[in-house]
Amino acid sequence: MQPSLEKLRKFFRLEHENKYQNTAIIGGLAKMLDYWEGEARADGITEEVIQAVVSRLRSYEKLSPDGRAESLKGLWKRIAETYPEAGQKPKQAHPPRPQQQRPSAPPQESKPEDSESAPHPAEQSQPQQYQQRPRQNPPPRSETVAGAKHSQTPAALNAKLTVLQGVGPKNAESLEKLGMQTLGDMLYYFPRRYEDYSQLKPIQALMYNDVVTVLGTIQSVHNRPIRGGKQSIIEVIIGDGTGSLRISFFNQPWLMNRFKDGDAISVSGKIDQYLGRLVMNSPDWEPVEVENLHTNRIVPIYSLTERITQNWLRKQMNQVITYSAPAVVDALPDTIKRAAQLVSLGEALTQVHFPDSQARLKLARERLGFDEIFYLQMGVLRQKRDWKSVEGRRFPVSDEWLGARLGALPFTLTSAQQTSLADIRADLDSGKPMNRLVQGDVGSGKTVVAALAAAMVIHGGAQAAIMAPTAILAEQHYRNFINLLTGDGGTLQQSDIRLLVGNTTESEKEAIRQGLMDGSVKIVIGTHAVIEPDVLFKDLQFVVIDEQHRFGVEQRAELRSKGTNPHLLVMTATPIPRSLALTVFGDLDISVIDVMPEGRQPITTYVLRPQERERAYTLLRAQIKNGNQAFIVYPLIDESEKIDARAAVDDFDTLSKEVFPDLKLGLLHGRMKPSEKDEVMLNFRDKKFDILVSTTVIEVGVDVPNSTVMLIEGADRFGLAQLHQLRGRVGRGSVQSTCLLIPTHEDATENERLQAMAVTNSGFELADLDLKLRGPGEFLGTRQAGYATTLKMASITDVKLIEKAREQAQALFERDPELNQPEHALLAEAFERFWGGGKGDVS
Repeated sequence: MQPSLEKLRKFFRLEHENKYQNTAIIGGLAKMLDYWEGEARADGITEEVIQAVVSRLRSYEKLSPDGRAESLKGLWKRIAETYPEAGQKPKQAHPPRPQQQRPSAPPQESKPEDSESAPHPAEQSQPQQYQQRPRQNPPPRSETVAGAKHSQTPAALNAKLTVLQGVGPKNAESLEKLGMQTLGDMLYYFPRRYEDYSQLKPIQALMYNDVVTVLGTIQSVHNRPIRGGKQSIIEVIIGDGTGSLRISFFNQPWLMNRFKDGDAISVSGKIDQYLGRLVMNSPDWEPVEVENLHTNRIVPIYSLTERITQNWLRKQMNQVITYSAPAVVDALPDTIKRAAQLVSLGEALTQVHFPDSQARLKLARERLGFDEIFYLQMGVLRQKRDWKSVEGRRFPVSDEWLGARLGALPFTLTSAQQTSLADIRADLDSGKPMNRLVQGDVGSGKTVVAALAAAMVIHGGAQAAIMAPTAILAEQHYRNFINLLTGDGGTLQQSDIRLLVGNTTESEKEAIRQGLMDGSVKIVIGTHAVIEPDVLFKDLQFVVIDEQHRFGVEQRAELRSKGTNPHLLVMTATPIPRSLALTVFGDLDISVIDVMPEGRQPITTYVLRPQERERAYTLLRAQIKNGNQAFIVYPLIDESEKIDARAAVDDFDTLSKEVFPDLKLGLLHGRMKPSEKDEVMLNFRDKKFDILVSTTVIEVGVDVPNSTVMLIEGADRFGLAQLHQLRGRVGRGSVQSTCLLIPTHEDATENERLQAMAVTNSGFELADLDLKLRGPGEFLGTRQAGYATTLKMASITDVKLIEKAREQAQALFERDPELNQPEHALLAEAFERFWGGGKGDVS
């Protein structure tokens, strides 16, 4: 028997078991026509049978239970006349699924009937609570945040999606691509946006481009063939007393049987114009008496994949939300909900999918976002407590000693550097391991603060290790440490500080390893080489990690493990917005260096149109003529068919042969070996090249004070944080420097990011804007990979919500840090689930 008839028999049988209460399907038996007609035609069911089913089911709701029984029995008898197999008794149903895979609902006794007296479902595979709407004693559950289930989460929510009416194996496979495998997953598959059709307008008041819902009565229906009869348009005229509106549906001939003169319908969509008249093409529509899932309301719009449509997915969501959302068990304590003025979890889940108003949607989003930030904060607080719970060695220094070190510097520290140094000095003398992040703009002077901190630890008889992401940067730090800590006024000899990178000779490496083990090497500066297993320390007590987002959790942990609870200082030139500092980096104490050293001039930035490229080349020639150097940066290494942007390798040929044939150009990109990259950068630093053509590998790189021009091609393809880092490669000396931004296309010249670059040199202002435009990924790097994906509903830019959640998390943490109190039992389980049972990484 055809699948559509099998499905029909299944629901008729359920309706019989439910005593013909019109509850076999949510919203009534007629709801199945929305998808059944199409399936029946696809199965080749005769039009006479289809229309018989449509006719009976449309009038089914108005009949008495006895009348409904007679109607379905007569209809099935009619079907059996055309399809004799429909009159045969069904085969034995498969055994029922294991209990834990089925939503918990009271079992109903199935009464066998012969085919003449009632239709037979072939298999009752759908759970009854998704085919009817019981409200008595719904099962308890909790999914306070995605994955934060606990012991009161019923097995029902672990059921596979195929238990839903209308979801077969193929659709379940498609939904799995969207991250939904169980009913519980569906509750937390939030809409990506909404369309507000709740503002009804009379037809007379409609305007071109309005997105509205219109209620009207069908005045006429016509089927107009197009393209030689191969396709057709259904044209429906509706009126509401103020005017009439033409509605068009393309290639949906079966709608001729759905629209009848005089029927009232609701249509939602965008108002277009055709031959001077307002029209609406292919709108969502429903009869006005049907519960409006798609029209006359705020409509959820979900992300889709192939074979999944908005209307179909909304119907499945409605099944799950209607039954499960009001039944949730909320792990968040009532005291916190009252203090934070939050709606219940059940209300939030219901309203976030099918909001009754914009105000209730806002409250729902706030509740769900609060939960995410709250759990994140609890974890961060626990990480901080764990770090502070161990002992750290004290490294006190006298004011006289520190004053002598500062007096020996060739410059005076800025106020921000002095404040950061005071923070670090206090940490080193606290008896607890330091766990501090120093963030400061490119060129703000973080390295000198780190060097002075290392000197304090060396003064106390211990060792320090500094890890940088590239050999070039490690060498730059090495030279700075030598200049700052040795010589006149310094307390160290040059041999006390060693550089350990990939191309360090084996004999040197062995000498460094030996010196670290016997303590004669006080400070080692290097790349990943410093965390090799054979690099052992006599007494490592201070660890500095530069550009911390470039290192993975394991790499940072490996370096820390080489000492006993060492003090940790991480540095970044990517300014971190306040909201991120409060959440993701909340386990770190933060110092900010937001004052630039004296004599450092702001970099002038211009956005040029692509056809103004020759102006940029003229400026480069002028600067090089004056003895300076320049960077030209590209977003790609080679040209790509998929990406319309200029590329470094391809343009390098043109630049060196045609544009600047009289100048020396170097090429640098990510596919080169590390040793090749280092050689190119060193040659550029040593003025062997006038212009360095590069990709973003120079974003964190060598300090070349002689470079005064940065030209960035395809600038619209970069994030603000990246553009700011690139710009920071120039302006390192006292000469006025310039950054030129050329977008891919002229219409990208007004790009918001590029214009922001032109008006401010403040990394913190740009960081806030970049966070709003591109999300937290630019700042997180490899720190806690889960952070970026954990937040489905909370906006990392919503400082007000973050502070509210942080305040509640801190208050609870002070009362019950281990969540051992009985009233926090469910919260503790949900918390552990959210964090995957792990503590994360403190750096």
